[in-house]
Amino acid sequence: MSDTRRRVKVYTLNEDRQWDDRGTGHVSSTFVERLKGISLLVRAESDGSLLLESKISPNTAYQKQQDTLIVWSEAENYDLALSFQEKAGCDEIWEKICQVQGKDPALEITQDPIDESEEERFEEMPETSHLVELPPCELARLEEIADLVTSVLSSPIRREKLALALMSEGYMKKLLQLFQVCEDLDNREGLHHLYEIIRGVLFLNKAALFEVMFSDDCIMDVVGCLEFDPSLVQPKKHREFLTKTAKFKEVIPITDSELRQKIHQTYRVQYIQDIILPTPSVFEENFLSTLTSFIFFNKVEIVSMLQEDEKFLTEVFAQLTDEATDDGKRRELVNFFKEFCAFSQTLQPQNRDAFFKTLANLGILPALEIVMGMDDLQVRAAATDIFSYLVEFSPSMVREFVMQEPQQTDDDVLLINVVIKQMICDSDPELGGAVQLMGLLRTLIDPENMLAPTNKTEKTEFLSFFYKYCMQVLTVPLLASTVDEKNCKDLQEGSTKINPVCPDNFQTAQLLALILELLTFCVEHHTYHIKTYIMNKDLLRRVLVLMNSKHTFLALCALRFMRRIIGQKDEYYNRYIVKGNLFEPVINTLLDNGTRYNLLNSAIIELFEFIKVEDIKSLIAHIIDNYYKALESIEYVQTFKGLKGRYEQEKDRQTLRLNRYRRDARTLDEDEDEEMWFNEDGEAIEKSRPEEEFPESYGKYMEAKKVKESDNKENFPKRTPTGSFKFTFSHSAGAANGTNGANCKPATSPTSAASPNGSPAKSATPPATPVVKVSFPCQLPF
Repeated sequence: MSDTRRRVKVYTLNEDRQWDDRGTGHVSSTFVERLKGISLLVRAESDGSLLLESKISPNTAYQKQQDTLIVWSEAENYDLALSFQEKAGCDEIWEKICQVQGKDPALEITQDPIDESEEERFEEMPETSHLVELPPCELARLEEIADLVTSVLSSPIRREKLALALMSEGYMKKLLQLFQVCEDLDNREGLHHLYEIIRGVLFLNKAALFEVMFSDDCIMDVVGCLEFDPSLVQPKKHREFLTKTAKFKEVIPITDSELRQKIHQTYRVQYIQDIILPTPSVFEENFLSTLTSFIFFNKVEIVSMLQEDEKFLTEVFAQLTDEATDDGKRRELVNFFKEFCAFSQTLQPQNRDAFFKTLANLGILPALEIVMGMDDLQVRAAATDIFSYLVEFSPSMVREFVMQEPQQTDDDVLLINVVIKQMICDSDPELGGAVQLMGLLRTLIDPENMLAPTNKTEKTEFLSFFYKYCMQVLTVPLLASTVDEKNCKDLQEGSTKINPVCPDNFQTAQLLALILELLTFCVEHHTYHIKTYIMNKDLLRRVLVLMNSKHTFLALCALRFMRRIIGQKDEYYNRYIVKGNLFEPVINTLLDNGTRYNLLNSAIIELFEFIKVEDIKSLIAHIIDNYYKALESIEYVQTFKGLKGRYEQEKDRQTLRLNRYRRDARTLDEDEDEEMWFNEDGEAIEKSRPEEEFPESYGKYMEAKKVKESDNKENFPKRTPTGSFKFTFSHSAGAANGTNGANCKPATSPTSAASPNGSPAKSATPPATPVVKVSFPCQLPF
């Protein structure tokens, strides 16, 4: 029981004056040695981590709201709130705070922060001046009351005293009764005073006053007072709008009267804040923070109460998916779910997870398939908003549903294809809905949110599904709006510039730009699947047709798509670009752009600069071989000369490498100690040398040589018909001198034929018979 009573949600107020949920846990008040005082501690119920550690300072103003909220500020622009599950737990902690500060627990606020000068003036006042005396609630005293309320707004401590006085003896209800009297008498002066009074009371920022003013029997009179702004010639008609124009529709009857009352109250208070009250100035923006909190916690309570009603959501879904439900009724149901999902954003994370899982189990996604295909633009817009909530909550849940859909012959029935079709068919000239849907598609196909360890195959399975069933639907406008350049020339022969985009209007260009943005994302993140699709559909060629569009932003999108492909540095892509001669439209656009220094020019130059810096050899060779004559005149950047330099360097390296290969492939070593020539008869002839050049052991050497020749005679190479011989080895000087043969490598080269006089003859024609391969051990014996 204690755990439930002390169960709280921790909130902090962000820069936009909205409450952020920091988690759920259990609160306690204990002495913390490090902080030297009694402190509020909140530990998370999930893992026991510390969500909040706040010392109860004697000078901090704590405020109790709506029986289950405690709000305070710890520093400038840092507000905190504890929302208790039970009133009893809130009362216990409130009593502890009041005990530490020495305050009466019956108060709704312990104190207001005041500056030193205010505090000094307050201490100098006589004791009797601490109390605010309200004039009698009479018509004749309305001006005096208005002046009093306006005068205290600059003083925090006086605002607190005035709030206490207004809450006593039913003063607020008496003021609102005077409003009815003034309106009946058409007393404009009194009505103007009441406007100032009620506006000032709202700026007192006290939850206890809001509870009275926004009750069922008072809120419409409050709205009535705020209609008579003295600065307006004629009063506004807010009550007429709330009672007649703004109709409360129960798509399914709400049996809980408390829930119905809470919904009415929240709508009206939101109307007061957003429509009636003027936008607060910089100095007044904190005056309505409690009003914002009031609305926020009301929404939390509404969602919680609806979730607890087991029959309500079941009945709503039953009617939403029932084929017999008429379009008007279904429209109301969709709008209800839109508001319901918007309210759910106020829930804490674990409760929000449970909320969306409940919707998924009840069939929200199949229902969206139906309503997103309706002709009603408002219904489709509402369904898109609901779909966005679901995708943002759990892309995996949406992907799982899509892959489980029955595979029918018509792929258009798939949810993602319904979304794509709605994006393509957006009638908004600015394509606002298409932009939103494109962002949702991008989230669904993003591999970064497919890495859940519980389902490692999700990425592979979903991407295979998407490219099989959905990609062709996405690219239909692109393929339909582009044609090959060859065909375009036939269609537009005689024009100075090919413009193959038909129709080339702004809305079509915007749509194609969105599709290209998504395809560019795929190139970067999908690798294999998009590569296969591009190759099979020759997609880059079709995209580069858009370089001729009169809309520069579309040409830039096409260029960005190619830039991202080249950025992958994938030789498969490079060979595809070279084979298809796909640089031609880019270079044509660069030349057509002339000397204009614009974004298109810079983007194209950056593309070629990237190729140069990354030294993509295959693309560099293709560009220089085919386009350098057209590009060499561009001298305002050194990019193309740099490409030429890279090309020449690589060409020199290739030549050097080829020469080295040929040198290594020579047939016989030219070591003078064992060089031999062969005559036409195949007889070995020694090269004539002066006898004095040989060592004294020459005779022994020749004898050993003859023995060796005799031993290897049967393995001697066969003579070709031309009289020359073919060898598949080379002798090295090291091997001949008896060094280690580890460096001996096989080589293939024809020998030279020698004339009888010892001079080299012309190389013989390669034999038609198979080459005889002679195998030698690496250690040559001679």
